[in-house]
Amino acid sequence: MLAEGDMAPGFSLPDSNGKVHKLSDYKGKNLVLYFYPKDDTPGCTIEAKDFTKDLPEIRKLGADVLGVSSDGEESHCDFVDKYSLKVTLLSDTESKTIKEYEAYGNKGVFGWGTIRKTYVIGKDGKILKIYPKVQAIGHCREVIEYLKSVK
Repeated sequence: MLAEGDMAPGFSLPDSNGKVHKLSDYKGKNLVLYFYPKDDTPGCTIEAKDFTKDLPEIRKLGADVLGVSSDGEESHCDFVDKYSLKVTLLSDTESKTIKEYEAYGNKGVFGWGTIRKTYVIGKDGKILKIYPKVQAIGHCREVIEYLKSVK
């Protein structure tokens, strides 16, 4: 079970343009790594649009944002284009990273799949904060308030 203070599991995942992103690429800055169930669904759209809108503020606070779902690169590309998203979305079609970050579970009537969960990873690769049960509305602001407290 991952806990705050643990080293974050490494990953190597493609974005909507096929560029591979690794955790090590973000060493020296804080990283907001959020997991979401599916592109272009109501809650996931709210979350992605909020992170896009507030990305300049998040970057001023010394952090970057990556969203991860099991959708493929083409789905991410369509989602990014449809809503002019600026946040980087990573594709984990095998759910390997999703499972390593414990963002996979029973979603009740929706069966098993990716659950909404966010990690703030520090400059040194350690997990600073875990949001285990995320509500899409207002979550981005919650993360920003936390980032303001991080030195």
